[in-house]
Amino acid sequence: MGGFFGVASKSDCVSDVYFGTDYHSHLGTKRGGLAFTNPSGKIDRRIHDISNSQFRTKFDAEIGAFQGNTGFGVISDTEDQPLIISSQLGTFAIVTVGKINNTEEILDLAFASGCSHLAESGDGEPNPTEVVAMLISRSNSLVAGIEYAQRVIDGSCSILILTGNRIFAARDRYGRTPVIIGRKPGSYAVTMETTAFLNLDLELFRELGPGEIVEISCDGVRQLRAPGRAMKMCSFFWVYYGYPSSCYEGVNTESARYRNGEDMAAKDQDMLENIDTVSGIPDSGIAHAVGYAHAARKPYRRAFVKYTPTWARSFTPPNQKIREQVARMKLIAVEEQIAGKRLLFCDDSIVRGTQLRDTVGRLYRRGAKEIHMRSSCPPLIFGCRFLNFSRSRSELDLAARRAIARLENGNVSDEVVKPYLEYGSPKYEAMVEEIRKELNLTSLKFQKLESLIASMGLPRDKVCTYCWNGRDINDETPDFD
Repeated sequence: MGGFFGVASKSDCVSDVYFGTDYHSHLGTKRGGLAFTNPSGKIDRRIHDISNSQFRTKFDAEIGAFQGNTGFGVISDTEDQPLIISSQLGTFAIVTVGKINNTEEILDLAFASGCSHLAESGDGEPNPTEVVAMLISRSNSLVAGIEYAQRVIDGSCSILILTGNRIFAARDRYGRTPVIIGRKPGSYAVTMETTAFLNLDLELFRELGPGEIVEISCDGVRQLRAPGRAMKMCSFFWVYYGYPSSCYEGVNTESARYRNGEDMAAKDQDMLENIDTVSGIPDSGIAHAVGYAHAARKPYRRAFVKYTPTWARSFTPPNQKIREQVARMKLIAVEEQIAGKRLLFCDDSIVRGTQLRDTVGRLYRRGAKEIHMRSSCPPLIFGCRFLNFSRSRSELDLAARRAIARLENGNVSDEVVKPYLEYGSPKYEAMVEEIRKELNLTSLKFQKLESLIASMGLPRDKVCTYCWNGRDINDETPDFD
């Protein structure tokens, strides 16, 4: 996915931007970048590959070369960012977070109306941030350009633009990603993770609404476009993406996960006597497991530990084979907590199931007697269209889709899939059983969607649940009058 952090201050902001950006490292693994308006008014920028090393290690040696009272940084899971753009609107730096599904259509229209070319990224496709910059630059102002880009993009896109000593911040049209403002004397900051505020002595000022655009300077925050009515915040920030100390829409990630785990335990009262200990799959599954263990009155034990000195980040490389190897290398079994035990694990989600199947096999080889698995969210049946949550090229990569395909002789049409979405129905139970058998688990349960949303404490119509039930914003609420 990715994350960004920016500051407009009355004094030098390089250190705050450096550390604030680093606090987004769990959101991406491909590129890291920084940009500052230097004292002469020009934009200084650096971009580094962080696919095999951490953000700080790439910038430590050169951070002292930066100067500036206004700047931002980005952790990108797509391509090079920030970009510096020269256009009819002047020179500006831009970073984006999101996903564009209609790039080809956008480019066809742009080329037909006079755009001559775009640079190709390392993946052989246009850089998404450059596509957004092109859309913005075709209008007569930055605000009008951002509004235009938000309208034509199918997917989502949150944006920061640096020009002079101002930052323009725009939350994506339906608020799928958070954009949050913080402040301290003489300084304002913008972030996706409130975690970044805590050790920089920033306090929460306010969150942007869906589609809202603001201008941030050292003197304050000026609204340039009011938010829309409809919001679809990605539920996975509370399930998986979000750092434990962060809050979104006023709801703390860790607390929501505790509540979700407690609810899962309440649904398991008839089988709790059959387990000895509760564990979490690091990292995101841990809080769900702590909540579960507390409500179940069962001991929480670390059957796996994550080797944090070299595998500190929760995201993993895009290549499937490398991803599976990394998943194996970073989790180390604690054999004394496994042998002869009836174990219950909580995990944030089951996506493809390939890593989990390997993990279960390793547990049995180390003497586990039984392995029960609880997923903190419903089965993932639809690939994310908005935030690149799953890198799967096909929905049949998803464990739940594969199960349905096996049960339906390869037919996974919308009409065939629909009955499997109903929690507790015969079709749903058959799908869960098929996944359980594939993963070789003693028992498997997925959290009910309504219970997951209740643990967040947000209205149902304010969160995106597309990956679980295939419902898009167009099925529910218009965004603007």
